[in-house]
Amino acid sequence: MEPTRPTSSIQVIDRMMWLLNAMAEYDDPVSLKYLSAETGLHPSTAFRILASLGEHGMVERTPQGLYVLGTTLGQLGRRVHSNQDVKVAARETMDWLRDELGETINLTIRQDDEVVYIERSLSPRMMRVEQVIGSKAPLHVTAVGKLFLAEEGEDGIRAYARRTGLPAYTDNTLTDEESLVEEGVHCRKNGYALDNQEAEIGVGCIGALIYGEGGVPIGGLSISAPIERRRDEWIPILHEAAARISRALGYTPPRSSTKVTT
Repeated sequence: MEPTRPTSSIQVIDRMMWLLNAMAEYDDPVSLKYLSAETGLHPSTAFRILASLGEHGMVERTPQGLYVLGTTLGQLGRRVHSNQDVKVAARETMDWLRDELGETINLTIRQDDEVVYIERSLSPRMMRVEQVIGSKAPLHVTAVGKLFLAEEGEDGIRAYARRTGLPAYTDNTLTDEESLVEEGVHCRKNGYALDNQEAEIGVGCIGALIYGEGGVPIGGLSISAPIERRRDEWIPILHEAAARISRALGYTPPRSSTKVTT
């Protein structure tokens, strides 16, 4: 008899969590027999769920047929922890940058072939740009996304172009592979990127990357404004803000590192 504990409307998710929580109680690999006993699930039911979890890397099965938590869970946990670190480190500086410029400031991370907006500091103006936290956009239509692509070099940009097909969001979107490669070279050289109404007509952005220990790009900071208000004079102060956050996250730039800011 399987357990009659409270369940959600999606029973298989409840059972999956019972199994994961049961495995987390053990330091060593654990057998199907023990997991079945711990959760009250029939062995055949537990086996099917564990097999599905294994396909997604959330559970691994040893050569002896025992079960351990998979590497995917660790990767997800590190991503959550990293995102929280970036948000904490960036919050005060984002508000400072917003107050200096009077425009909306966004914090984004890369997730596969998209950027995800994880924090924002809104402009006090009536006419302002707002990005919903949790929303996503393709790399090639955003300022920070272009910088993430630029970090991969020409081969990475071309691979992205072939993988995604570079869909157009406006008439200004870069949909040509060669143009995107050229843009990447420019972004890498200057240390900033522009969104020239490429994601949305009427909106212009300036982006810079945030680096962690070892010089790994872990996020991006961008200024979003109606295109008629955007100013190149914001670039140096954006660089200063991104550098502050990067230092807070343990990044030490090379002594010879210089960026063109105008």
